[in-house]
Amino acid sequence: MVKKAKTENVKEVSEVSYVPETDKNYVKWGEFKTVDKVVKSGSFYPIFITGLSGNGKTVMVEQACARNKREMYRVNITCRTDEDDLLGGFRLVDGQTIWFDGPVVKAMKTGAVLLLDEIDLASDDIMCLQPVLEGKGVFLKKINTFVEPADGFQVFATANTKGQGDEHGKFVGTGFLNEAFLERFPVTVEQTYPKKATEIKILTKFWESLETEKPSDVEDINELVEQLVVWAGITRTSYNESVLNDLITTRRLLFIMKAYSIFENITKSIELNLNRFDDITKMSFLDLFKKVTAIEDMQEEDVLGEEPNTSASFSKIEQVSTNQ
Repeated sequence: MVKKAKTENVKEVSEVSYVPETDKNYVKWGEFKTVDKVVKSGSFYPIFITGLSGNGKTVMVEQACARNKREMYRVNITCRTDEDDLLGGFRLVDGQTIWFDGPVVKAMKTGAVLLLDEIDLASDDIMCLQPVLEGKGVFLKKINTFVEPADGFQVFATANTKGQGDEHGKFVGTGFLNEAFLERFPVTVEQTYPKKATEIKILTKFWESLETEKPSDVEDINELVEQLVVWAGITRTSYNESVLNDLITTRRLLFIMKAYSIFENITKSIELNLNRFDDITKMSFLDLFKKVTAIEDMQEEDVLGEEPNTSASFSKIEQVSTNQ
């Protein structure tokens, strides 16, 4: 006997609010002000946001919309995303074919914010959005209807590349976007990883939001946070200089803090989070963290200042390693 699924807590689509939930622990940084100004203006001004993984591109748009109480439709793009997924199509309902608007059309009709996430994974099917990016409306040929954008309609796109291929070979599936498509975005925003003080604030607020007692294996949680940020900063500088093949993202640091609140052991928490990397990279990261925690006099400018001095940082690390 098949049991009927419980649906009393399931909301109808018409009852769902498309305004993102405000994250009270969110730290405004990077290009947030740029995105926030565009969202607040209500002007049609497509923005292309590029940056490495885990540095807050998507959440930046979400929180700008939440702050301004703007509805947002997030569409996760893949190589199989097509016109039917974006603009809409016919669906079979009770034996009848009924037209359903896609998220792009819904955002246009309601004057909402459209977020095209991971746009550089798209195939050339994404070209159906050309007129949308011009702000001139779109013709739905399957139902012979022209849809004009309502006031306030905006478009943001996020990507790990600039739509011109992946020079690092780290983002499988990304490709080249049509130049005419890219030219429809008047502005490209480059989101980097946060500076040391900002990232410390991000991790500290996140830890406090977990409302967890400090585990006994660490004397000072603030010192641990700083060590994690310094460690991540060195991996990023080294990655940019082709010394390392991977890096520690801000998202990965948050994952480590979450794991620490559960397992109450920082070594285990870091190891579990580094298991996603190959063994050589994992051991390199673990060794680097151990050396960073042993350096008490490492200066901020050596790691995350305006002009990172990677050679100096590694020199100190090597000195510690030699003395151990």
